[in-house]
Amino acid sequence: MAESWVIMVTAQTPTNIAVIKYWGKRDEKLILPVNDSISVTLDPVHLCTTTTVAVSPSFAQDRMWLNGKEISLSGGRYQNCLREIRARACDVEDKERGIKISKKDWEKLHVHIASYNNFPTAAGLASSAAGFACLVFALAKLMNAKEDHSELSAIARQGSGSACRSLFGGFVKWKMGKVEDGSDSLAVQVVDEKHWDDLVIIIAVVSSRQKETSSTTGMRETVETSLLLQHRAKEIVPKRIVQMEESIKNRNFASFAHLTCADSNQFHAVCMDTCPPIFYMNDTSHRIISCVEKWNRSVGTPQVAYTFDAGPNAVLIAHNRKAAAQLLQKLLFYFPPNSDTELNSYVLGDKSILKDAGIEDLKDVEALPPPPEIKDAPRYKGDVSYFICTRPGRGPVLLSDESQALLSPETGLPK
Repeated sequence: MAESWVIMVTAQTPTNIAVIKYWGKRDEKLILPVNDSISVTLDPVHLCTTTTVAVSPSFAQDRMWLNGKEISLSGGRYQNCLREIRARACDVEDKERGIKISKKDWEKLHVHIASYNNFPTAAGLASSAAGFACLVFALAKLMNAKEDHSELSAIARQGSGSACRSLFGGFVKWKMGKVEDGSDSLAVQVVDEKHWDDLVIIIAVVSSRQKETSSTTGMRETVETSLLLQHRAKEIVPKRIVQMEESIKNRNFASFAHLTCADSNQFHAVCMDTCPPIFYMNDTSHRIISCVEKWNRSVGTPQVAYTFDAGPNAVLIAHNRKAAAQLLQKLLFYFPPNSDTELNSYVLGDKSILKDAGIEDLKDVEALPPPPEIKDAPRYKGDVSYFICTRPGRGPVLLSDESQALLSPETGLPK
């Protein structure tokens, strides 16, 4: 076996946002949840992780770079994913280059991993979900593992719970499972991204700072101290899961919005029922909820659903493009950019929603009338960092274009 070759694979994986929340583990080590959850996968064009994994006999150890900085791979979560995929590795042959790796060679070979998120890490936008899903998917392709996406999701889960849901597009259910080894705690697709393709998602990034209480710590404290969590997991969520699957399959937006908002609110109530209480949302988050609730009530049928993960950022799901354009007008009225901010860097992602809203520049934002449902509406300039307009999207894919790889094909080091 020649000693200078490098074999590489690059993959891109979306992030996801739960509409029925996962909060609390029944097994910390295996990351087994106390309840089922359902998420929507976000379009990877706007929110994704790109990961390149490489193998070479010249690599002295496993190494990883995240967003350009080398990080340690010694943590249990990375080790779990590496160990599980290596155990499933199969023979790999590159006939053109005369390279053959047998199943048992994988135990001795080291890998280099480079990963890049096109959105803030640890800001409550599920960056670890996309990251671990992408790592597992890319390693499985590199090592020719034969497992399907659901089986791979049970491995990604051991890196980050919500990562299991990023192995599919559209709407995805993570089954909590019953068996102790966690083998039945995995993700399945409810519907693909084309099933409900008139939904539009607007994310208000309220703060891209790291949160005070990490999800892992928060969950542990909630499981130990919250009586509300136990009631939620046993009584509330099982019924909601059934109702949510029906709403999604029937594209019933009124029911979907009601369940999504109620579940987000209950998740944050559980956080406040924790000792000491955990506050992920802030005043801006609460103002966004108020804006959506008042609008939905004034129209009589829900136009928009809101959901908040473990952070202050709002994920707003509009039932069609018209509602999304109206929502963006309201959001830009309440939360205009600072005078020195360009509109182009304030509204990211699918900018065609701006056009639908009749907004071309900052003058149009300044000229927006106050929403009719609120008299004397105040404006909160600078309270939102930026907005991302997106939609439900597809699952992970391999990138064949070598220019998208994050590692050099010659050295296996970051470009």
